[in-house]
Amino acid sequence: MSLGDAHIQEFLATKDVVLLATLQADGAPLAMPMWFLHDPATLTMISVDGTQKVRNLRRDPRVCAVADTGVGGGDERVVIVQGRVEFLSDDPGRRALVERFHAKYGPRLERRWGSRTMPPDRVMFRIVPSRVRSWGLG
Repeated sequence: MSLGDAHIQEFLATKDVVLLATLQADGAPLAMPMWFLHDPATLTMISVDGTQKVRNLRRDPRVCAVADTGVGGGDERVVIVQGRVEFLSDDPGRRALVERFHAKYGPRLERRWGSRTMPPDRVMFRIVPSRVRSWGLG
């Protein structure tokens, strides 16, 4: 299965948040809700540099991201993406992704940042999948 699968792309297009799990130094997981962008090859996220999750990612780039419907009773729809994080440097590609974040999250993101420009204390990273699983998507 691939992140580019049409059912997975359609499902991710309905989600505002995924749960991102990183590995702490002692091996314990740390899971945090994250805004994200998706495309057929990667998931992209932005975080404040220096937070525990970013320190975890710099030390060990292995992650797992989960998007689900949150309903029970056998009606769950879930996408699980395991992979490695790559940090993105400031270039035209990253600036285009910032615009995509604004298109998806609109005024909420601008309020959080205080402008349309990504603050200097933020980092952008993408998850390059090594394994993608789903269920309930068709």
